[in-house]
Amino acid sequence: MAVHAFIFPGQGSQAVGMGRDLAAAFAPARAVFEEVDEVLKQKLSKLMFEGPIEELTLTENAQPALMAVSLAVLRVLEAEGGIKLKEKAALVAGHSLGEYSALAAANTFSIANTAALLKLRGQSMQLAVPPGVGSMAALLGVELELAREICLEAEKSASGREIVACANDNGGGQVVISGHKAAVERAIEIAKTKGVKRAMLLPVSAPFHCALMAPAADAMAEAFANTPPHAPIIPLVANVSAAKVTDPAEIRDLLVQQMTATVRWRESVLAMTALGVDSFIELGTGKVLAGLVKRIAPDAATFSAGSPADIENLLKVL
Repeated sequence: MAVHAFIFPGQGSQAVGMGRDLAAAFAPARAVFEEVDEVLKQKLSKLMFEGPIEELTLTENAQPALMAVSLAVLRVLEAEGGIKLKEKAALVAGHSLGEYSALAAANTFSIANTAALLKLRGQSMQLAVPPGVGSMAALLGVELELAREICLEAEKSASGREIVACANDNGGGQVVISGHKAAVERAIEIAKTKGVKRAMLLPVSAPFHCALMAPAADAMAEAFANTPPHAPIIPLVANVSAAKVTDPAEIRDLLVQQMTATVRWRESVLAMTALGVDSFIELGTGKVLAGLVKRIAPDAATFSAGSPADIENLLKVL
């Protein structure tokens, strides 16, 4: 019998029309979108369904929107198929903001609290660094160790005035770096001299998952003091540690660290396979994580569910 991990996508998977078919087809999905709209005091669902993409892509909107679709899919699976996460999944994990979706799925936070936390997270990430100061880039065809060396070399030539660090170790030779714009650009040039297949700037609004996000980490620490996590009903494999965690205090500390630390997605997937997982089920918009899992653990089965048809197919598997 397959051992499933439920995984939840991060920023970049958003698209105009996300969740619209779910809302049209299923009352439990509509209820999730209405709850998120109410707690955020904005018509986020209208923005998700109709755009414009520029507004949807703003970090403070994209983060709660992606969570809402992931949780809407889960609620439909529960209502239509009698699926209980605790019975069907051995572990949950999410990529960056997806970690919050995973924790909402595991009842660590309510959907309303998760939406509010993600709104604040998006706003604080945006405010942490003035526009144009920071940047991110994708290095393709590189392993983490070499990417770290490239970042160190780029920092040294700035004499400690600028930082650049590995933000996401996505697997399959894809590492995303983040930091001061000039340092990131230097790292791209250095990467080209070290045989990296491709190095390119990413169209992002802030340098996520590096030390420049320290003000956002402080904001989240304050938020968790008012909204403490509960123990999850199934363990989370955390971005920061790439290890299983269930203790609420540890989860809180890891979520704060996550703001400035590397998202260790490659190691997280390998940790889940080492714990016996042989099937990864991505809930939400897009199929990015399923694609990454295929590169990291080619023998594992992968499924993505973000539409009514996907849900119908997934229910046959579960």
